[in-house]
Amino acid sequence: MSEPQPLLELRDVTAGYAQDIDVLRDIRLRVDTGQITGLIGLNGAGKSTLVKTICGFLPPKTGQVLFDGQDIGGIAPHKLIDLGICCIPQESSLFPHLSVQENLMLPLLGRPRRFGKDARDRLQEAFEVFPALREKRSQAAGSLSGGQQKQLEFAKAWLQQPRLCLVDEPSIGLSPRISEEVFVWIERFAAMKMGILLIDHNVRRVVRMSDRVCVLSLGKITAEGASSEFQGDLHQQVQQWLGLHF
Repeated sequence: MSEPQPLLELRDVTAGYAQDIDVLRDIRLRVDTGQITGLIGLNGAGKSTLVKTICGFLPPKTGQVLFDGQDIGGIAPHKLIDLGICCIPQESSLFPHLSVQENLMLPLLGRPRRFGKDARDRLQEAFEVFPALREKRSQAAGSLSGGQQKQLEFAKAWLQQPRLCLVDEPSIGLSPRISEEVFVWIERFAAMKMGILLIDHNVRRVVRMSDRVCVLSLGKITAEGASSEFQGDLHQQVQQWLGLHF
C-alpha cells in the first residue's frame, strides 16, 4: 500500500540570501494532514529561513516546495491564505493600534469565496475557543500582555481554519504557564486535522508532542523519524544530532 501524499513536502530545497551562500542545503521534509512535524536545531541552523522559504519570502535556488502536490514556489506570500496555509511567526504579526476584533477579521477581508457569510459566526466561535479575548475585543492589540498577544495570534490562525499551520517559536518569552497553554492550542489545531510544522527551543516538548521530528544543523537535516525513535538520553542524542561534542 502506497504512502499517502504529504500535505507539505520540501524536495531537495536549497536556499540562501546571497548567490554563493546557501543557508539551507538539500532539505527534504514533510508534514501530513492532522499531524505535527517538529523541527529542532540550534540558533542559526536555518529554521526561520526554512519558514521564509515555505512562505515564499525566499524562493528556493533549487528544489520544490509542494503543498498538496502543487508547487507553490511562485505564489506570493499573501496569497497562501487562499490555499489554506497560515503562519504564526516568532515576531508579532499584529497591528498594535487596531483592536483585537479588527486584527482577527483582517485575514478574512476581501476573501468572500473562501470565508463567505460565516465570517462573523466564525468570529464568535473564536471568542468561545479563546474566551479571554472576548472581553478585550475592543482594546488595541498593542495594549495586551505578551501572553494575550500570543493568544490573539493563535485565535487569528484558528479563525482562518487553515489546512497547514507553520508555528515558529511560539513559547519564546512566555511564562511556563502560558507556554503550556500554547502547546495545548497546537495540539488542538492538529486534532482539527491541520498539518502543523512546529519549531520551538523546548526540544523535549517538541519531541514529545510531535508525530515526526526533524533535526536541522548547519542548514541540513541531520536526523529525522517518528517521535518514538527519539527516546532515551535525549540530551546526549541532541548533542550528537547537532554535531556538538563536550
